[in-house]
Amino acid sequence: FFIYLASSLVFGYNELWYKLLPFLRGSLVDRTIGKAGIIMEFPKHPFRTHGGAAVPHHKNTWELPTATMPPPERVILPMQQHLGAPCVPTVKKGDTVFVGTVVGDSDAYVSAPVHASVSGTVEELTTVMLTGGQMTQAVVIRSDGKMEKDPAIYPPAAITTKEELAAAARSAGLVGLGGAGFPAHVKLNVPEGKQIDTLIVNVAECEPYVTSDHREALENGKNVLEGIYKVKEILEVQRVLIAVEDNKPDVIQRLSEIANDPQRDPLDQVRVLPLKSRYPQGAEKVLVQACTGRKVPEGKLPADVGCLVMNIGSISFLASYMRTGMPLTLKRVTLDGSAIAHPQNVIVPVGTPIKDVVAFCGGYKAEPKKLIMGGPMMGVAITSDELPILKQNNAILAFDEREAALRQPTACIRCGRCVAACPMQLMPTKLEQAAERKDTEALQSLHVMTCMECGCCSFSCPAGRRLVQAIRLGKSYVRKAGGKK
Repeated sequence: FFIYLASSLVFGYNELWYKLLPFLRGSLVDRTIGKAGIIMEFPKHPFRTHGGAAVPHHKNTWELPTATMPPPERVILPMQQHLGAPCVPTVKKGDTVFVGTVVGDSDAYVSAPVHASVSGTVEELTTVMLTGGQMTQAVVIRSDGKMEKDPAIYPPAAITTKEELAAAARSAGLVGLGGAGFPAHVKLNVPEGKQIDTLIVNVAECEPYVTSDHREALENGKNVLEGIYKVKEILEVQRVLIAVEDNKPDVIQRLSEIANDPQRDPLDQVRVLPLKSRYPQGAEKVLVQACTGRKVPEGKLPADVGCLVMNIGSISFLASYMRTGMPLTLKRVTLDGSAIAHPQNVIVPVGTPIKDVVAFCGGYKAEPKKLIMGGPMMGVAITSDELPILKQNNAILAFDEREAALRQPTACIRCGRCVAACPMQLMPTKLEQAAERKDTEALQSLHVMTCMECGCCSFSCPAGRRLVQAIRLGKSYVRKAGGKK
């Protein structure tokens, strides 16, 4: 028992014995009494989660202040910058637009409007290919360099209800800024019958190289807390956990200092929870378990276990939108990798071609053999730097030939490391074999759609097997066969 207790305090404790040994709770949690006498417990240590990988951090830009890029000559605004239905252009060639003008929208519930990120003239309506290979319409705007704000933009009226908060998020075009691009208004519109008691602010940023959230916390910490208090008040949340990996001590200190505000938070219901630095700590389902001990069932969402997870960038943007009314037109992205001359974080207008952002960072110092949109674990390799920056992009990485080289895969040695590393407790080798056979029944029986494509299996494989790539193909086979979407 004492060996298990010691190891749990080091590696994170399991919710099972936490429930079975209530007499130990006093040393593991702090209790506060919220509204209506509800007792809320704040963990002193993160709960244990399964698997993961000790990936190298390579946080090369965390100390560098964010630079702001001047408006590019033109921006390309795809109508699909989110999960869900694509937008339809609401402007035509030759139209004059301003910063914040709606240029694309949809009647679909799971969608988010697209706004002009520069002022100028609509040059053309075209079609572009996204990173996944799908084609979508796009609005191309020639910038006039003035960055004039749309005169119709003004701060919204006081937001006091859940419906108003969700409507504001949709009007702002807000999507998940951590990479997934899920429309924020859908997440904030909590269905009837589901009670949210915990807001988790995701500052884990577990991907190597990426430091955009790190800089957001340091440079806009007060704005982050303002957004937290507003969402907490509107949704009547009793507990807020700001989840930060412990490899960011400056962020932990900064946010803890700001959160320790007896006037705004007299019941001390907003706290920073340091997490173990282990990838993929920032994945939504992993984060919920690490912060609360609750497991999100297969096919369910965090709301089903009383949690709402929001990226720090999203929560900070909400505070800005409530103050200014300016929709989502700018994005902070990390530019890094062995082929980038001057790695740094840059705030750019959404739709800026990647090549322009690279040029702002000094260009390439070596020929890029691999371009990645996002982090090296879950990001997507792209074939051209002509593609634009999207709302949900948090990084652009460029690697030279040496760092882009991949190991040649060899035969599986059945070591089981991929199984041990999988946060969702799947069997990647079995999934790979089923994908090679295009056996959709086996893929579904092995829960292929539960895979979050974090890449821990491929990273951990000593044989260099392309496991996550095979699983991604397997998912496509299931979808084509009419299985789970």
